[in-house]
Amino acid sequence: MKKMDDQRSTPGLLKGNMSRDAMEEAAAMDGSKRSPNMPPKDAATLIILDGEGDNPKLLMGRRHENHKFMPGLFVFPGGKVDRYDGSVRAQTELDPTTQDKIFGNLRRKPTRRRARALGLACIRETYEEAGLFLGTRAVRDFKARHDDWKAFEAHNITPTLDPLRLIARAITPPGRTRRFDAWFFATKKDHIFHALPEGTGPSGELQELHWITLNDAKYLELPVITLTVLDELQKRLRDDPQLSPSKAMPFFYLKGKTFLRDMI
Repeated sequence: MKKMDDQRSTPGLLKGNMSRDAMEEAAAMDGSKRSPNMPPKDAATLIILDGEGDNPKLLMGRRHENHKFMPGLFVFPGGKVDRYDGSVRAQTELDPTTQDKIFGNLRRKPTRRRARALGLACIRETYEEAGLFLGTRAVRDFKARHDDWKAFEAHNITPTLDPLRLIARAITPPGRTRRFDAWFFATKKDHIFHALPEGTGPSGELQELHWITLNDAKYLELPVITLTVLDELQKRLRDDPQLSPSKAMPFFYLKGKTFLRDMI
């Protein structure tokens, strides 16, 4: 393990009228905002890549200003794992190496269901926040067991997990207003099977959705961990353009007062 050398807290274009809470949450890996401690919740984020090389376009959106966690900042689609995600039927499963990597590093009571739930959560959140369905036409009718997946049933789309590739993992430091054990996945744009005509998702959580180059994305109003993951992704694309499942990925977390970067 090693210390994180880059502790940039406010990448370019930060607006002067951001609230103090927003500024503190933007520095999620540097800041001192405290709240009662809580265990991190499993969460997943999806980076959709459009193009080849180390500067593809990415889909990002601005979080609504009313959010308590990182309001007004640009992020990738994603969120916490819901109770039913692990039981949703998929047309294809996670690459075995990816599934084993997740299973072998889950906190408390690891299960294969929890491992696949992470992949399904980022697919569901991408629909809810960006209006994009990642999957394929269902071979047999897709039946949703929970309301969160009813839109997939309505369009007869089954999620596919095998195109997902792990890029990074990060645990929100203790004492934050929200805490997540977040796994960052990447996939190619051709994983998108269908898109809502509204150009956004029904949750309203992300606004100003844009396809923006990786280099330009670094100058948006970003949480520190998002900027860090962008740097890591660019290095990964240079060294491993196919995003091989066997490639080690960085894991960021706080130990004492030091932020560490392990490889898993």
